[in-house]
Formats: sequence, structure tokens, C-alpha cells
Amino acid sequence: MKSGFSFFPDLAAASSAAVDLIEAAAVAAIADKGFFTLVLTGGTTPRLLYQNLADHPGRDHNLNWQDVHFFWGDERCMAPDQSASNYALARELLLDKITFPGEHAHRIPADVARPEMAAQAYEDELRRFFSPHPDLLSDSFPCFDLILLGMGTDGHTASLFPGSPVLKEKTLWVAAVPEPTGRPAVPRITLTLPVLNQARLVIFLTAGAQKKTIIEKIAADHDSAAGRYPAAMVQPPQLDWLHAESEIPVFSQSKND
Repeated sequence: MKSGFSFFPDLAAASSAAVDLIEAAAVAAIADKGFFTLVLTGGTTPRLLYQNLADHPGRDHNLNWQDVHFFWGDERCMAPDQSASNYALARELLLDKITFPGEHAHRIPADVARPEMAAQAYEDELRRFFSPHPDLLSDSFPCFDLILLGMGTDGHTASLFPGSPVLKEKTLWVAAVPEPTGRPAVPRITLTLPVLNQARLVIFLTAGAQKKTIIEKIAADHDSAAGRYPAAMVQPPQLDWLHAESEIPVFSQSKND
């Protein structure tokens, strides 16, 4: 695993760096195989990143959004138009602002009756997408081009929380987190660690002093940190941490984990 840790004065600078990495990875993937798979994250930290992607959609890299497929790393079990939905966040700030085929937005159907049903439905969707591309599977798991992740102040990432049995999942691509968790406290759906670890590139975008403390522990002793923080268990071939020392108040909505 190749890891990089970059620190920025504010979220605007960190988000700008993330935009450059995403667009460069997209152009390279499209040139190589004709499309780019991007897994989006939720919470408040990526809001400025999504806004920046929409404001200058790939112009610096000749990126064609028509060739991008969007996925989600996790979702809260709620309707897709609710404000705390990760899909709603991406749709409002990014997807509604760019031109791409609507079927390229592969939403987690987290509003179905039971979390386990939603998880199975999303895994079925991923398997349908990747089945024509067996070369994009490794150890029976999909290889996304780029996965965006955040991290909570407890070290969780996606909907992989400390102590969760889902951290030990070895076969599923998508898992249900049926117990109400996080803020708001609702059941969740998440990609599993084996899927996160097969991505070609994972970018963590984080901000604030509490999260910096965790990042410093991961950088100092990765193996020890992995025993405590789920985010430290994410170990793909290429991993970039982009951390903002301070989080600038761009939006007024309340924070969600």
C-alpha cells in the first residue's frame, strides 16, 4: 500500500486538491477502458468538493462526465430526497449541475423495507455492472477506480463503525448496518472493507483538529491504529489523506456523520 498525507490550511484548499486528483484519475481511466467509476461519500466535509466539481466540470483535464459512473460508499436508510441522504447531497451539489446519462447514477436503494434487502439489492446492482468486466474484479471483489471517503471523530468511515461486526465481513460486497447508528441514528447500508481495499485509489477528505489527531496516529503506527479505528483498516494500493486544518463555514446545514 502506498499512502500519502497532505495537510492544508482550510477545506477550500483540500477540496481543490481533491478535485485535481479526481479529474486526473478520471481522464486516465477513461483513456484506458472508456469509463470511470467514482464512489461518492456523504456528510458535510465533501460539500465544497462537490460544488467545485460542478463549477468547473473537468475543464482542466478534458474530462467528459458522460463517461463517469457514480456509486455510493454508504447510505442512511431513508428516502432519497431527505436532507440527510448521501444521495440527496450529491444530487443537489453535483449531479444536477453536470450533464451525464441518468442511468450512470447507481443509487443505494436504502428506502426499501429492510436494510438487509437494500444491501442485497445494491450488491446485485454492482454485480450486474461489473459482470461484463471480469478484468475489473480482484479476489472476487470489484475494483473501483476511485473511492471518496470521510472519517468521523470516532474513526469510522463509510458506515463502518468501531466494534461493528461488519468490519469482519469477508464475502459480501455490501452489508446492512441494521442497528440505528450515527447522526441521525438510523440503520445504514455500506460497502465492506474488502471492496474499499480493492479500489485503485482511495481519497480521504477530512477536516478539524479531532480528526487530525486520529490521522497522526495512523501515520505514526498504522497497525496499532487499525485495531482501534475502522478508517485505518482501509488499505488499498493507493491511499491519499487530504486534511484541512480548519473547516470553513461554507454551508449552514447541521452536520451529519
